[in-house]
Amino acid sequence: MEIRVKVIPRAARSEIAGEMADGSLKVRLAAVPEDGKANEALRELLARRYGVALRDVTIVSGASSSRKRIRIGRIW
Repeated sequence: MEIRVKVIPRAARSEIAGEMADGSLKVRLAAVPEDGKANEALRELLARRYGVALRDVTIVSGASSSRKRIRIGRIW
């Protein structure tokens, strides 16, 4: 499954804040967008939310953007 995410870094706490008008998830992250910290925090949050292993959450596009496409699940 692939989802679209809008990331807001440097938030007070990490949470899924809801759905945006375009259908993407709005995610607040406490992590800073430096050295991949926010991307890793996003992967960890989504892995917990969807009950999958961290290795099964992949950033498909947008690694250096606030808008990202995320693949959740294994590709066989």
